[in-house]
Amino acid sequence: MKDQSIENLPLVLQEIKTRPLMVLRLSVGKPQVIGHTPTVNRLIGVLDNGTFEGERLSGIVLPGGSDWQSTSDQGITLLDCRFSLKTTDGELISIKYKGIRANPPAVISSLEKGEPIRPEDYYLRISPVFETASEKYSWLNKVVAIGIGDRQPDGPVYSVFEVL
Repeated sequence: MKDQSIENLPLVLQEIKTRPLMVLRLSVGKPQVIGHTPTVNRLIGVLDNGTFEGERLSGIVLPGGSDWQSTSDQGITLLDCRFSLKTTDGELISIKYKGIRANPPAVISSLEKGEPIRPEDYYLRISPVFETASEKYSWLNKVVAIGIGDRQPDGPVYSVFEVL
């Protein structure tokens, strides 16, 4: 049987390379707490606004998007977010992402009190997908992206990267 170790694969398959895409800052209002349903503990964060800034695109987050979160008793929050971006030159881009935040108990306590938390103290990752009719930004329709985040008291900040 052939050796299946990563070192025996072509170089392009041995690591993931990325390129910075944007810094995304979201402002989230007070969550709508649905509560413990038969399947999950559900809350919905409604996006008030935000900004995004990068070398190839920048602009604002339009109000009205939402983040449907399911939380577990083990400190894991699954994110399911959808909203719209408006570039500085007036083009519209939809963004949706799934993500996960894994919080140790101390982080959960700080979050509930509205206290700042350090991004190295918990795990917050997203996988955004973009969709646009804009010719200028049509390249986004073919991008696989990943993001790493920091949950601030008023909303998350993400560094988003294009996977090359």
